[in-house]
Amino acid sequence: MTRKSLFHFALVSLLWGIPYLLMKVAVEDFPPAAVVAGRTLIGALILIPIAIYRKKFGGAVLGFKYVAFYALMEMIGPWILITTAEQKINSGLAGLLVSTVPIFSTVISSLRGDHSVWQFKRIIGIVVGFFGLILVVGIESLSGNSDPLSIFMVIVASMGYAYAIIMVTTNLPLVDGIAINGLAMAITSVFWTPFAIAQWPSNISMNAALSLIALGVFSTAFAFILFFKLIAELGPARSSLVTYLNTAIAVVLGVIILREPLTVGIIVGLPLVLVGSYLASRKTA
Repeated sequence: MTRKSLFHFALVSLLWGIPYLLMKVAVEDFPPAAVVAGRTLIGALILIPIAIYRKKFGGAVLGFKYVAFYALMEMIGPWILITTAEQKINSGLAGLLVSTVPIFSTVISSLRGDHSVWQFKRIIGIVVGFFGLILVVGIESLSGNSDPLSIFMVIVASMGYAYAIIMVTTNLPLVDGIAINGLAMAITSVFWTPFAIAQWPSNISMNAALSLIALGVFSTAFAFILFFKLIAELGPARSSLVTYLNTAIAVVLGVIILREPLTVGIIVGLPLVLVGSYLASRKTA
C-alpha cells in the first residue's frame, strides 16, 4: 500500500466513521426524514455533476430500475432506520451494528449460489460474528442501556446494505459507482423531501445544521468519491477493510465527543463482530 493509498484508506475510514456522530447531533433538532432528505440532496448535487462531466451518468439512467431498487435497499430504507434509531441508541453502538454488513453479505452470497462461503475460515467468521452480535444485542437490551427496537432497526438496515451492494454489482457491473450513487441519492431525496417538509422543525440549532451539511458533503458525497478511488488503487477486497476501522472510529468519537458510555455490550461485542466480519469476508485462493 502506497502512502497515497494509505492516506485515502485512512480518510475514507474517518469519513465513514463520523456519520453516526453527525446523525446523532442532527436528530436533536431535525426529524429523521429531514436528515435523510438533506444529506442525499447534498450528495446528489455533488455526485451527479461529476458523473455527467465524466460522461458516466447515462449508464445509471439506463439501469434506472436497478438503481431505484438499490436506492430503496441502500438509502431510502436503511438511512431512515439508522437515523431514527439514533434517537434512542448511542452512535458508537449504531456503528458497531452496521459493521455486521460483511457477515450478512457472505450469507446472502451463499444463498445466491456462491459456495465459497463454506470455506472453514468464513464459517468460523460467521459464527464468531453472529455470537458477538447476539452478545451485543442481549447485553445492551437486558441491561437497559439501549432500546431493543432501535437495535433491530439498525440490524435490518445492515441487511439492506448487504443485499443492495450484491444486487447492483450483479446487475450493473460496468456502470460507474459515482453515477449509481448520485442517481440513488437523488431518488432518495425526492422520496423523503415531502416528509421532511411536513415535519420541518421550528427551531434549528447551529450544531444540528452544520452536522447535517457535513453529513451530506463529507460522509455522503466525498466519502463515496474517495472510496471508488481507493477501489481503483487497492481493489474491492482490500478496500472493504475500511469497514473495520470506521467502526472503531465511530465508537471512539461517540465516547470522546458525545461522552457516550463505553458499555459492556460494546466492549464485549466489538472485537467479536469485527473479527467475525473480517473472517467472513475473506476468500482463500
